[in-house]
Amino acid sequence: MTWKDFWEGIASLFENVLFIPYDALRKVELDSWFLANTVSWIFLLTAAAAFIYWMIQIKKFGDNTDVTYTYDENP
Repeated sequence: MTWKDFWEGIASLFENVLFIPYDALRKVELDSWFLANTVSWIFLLTAAAAFIYWMIQIKKFGDNTDVTYTYDENP
């Protein structure tokens, strides 16, 4: 087995197996734009949920008035 065979095997895996769902979505594109972009919609919704969660955590951190660290000015 050579390095060329190794990389061609990886290329074959991606082209013939892992891209099957994307090929199906590409064929659906002419029928329904929304259905063809389901992966993009899922990523968009996931990113929006993560952003909202992040903002809630930042607000909790900003509202926290407890001192959670010790700082000695004169060591």
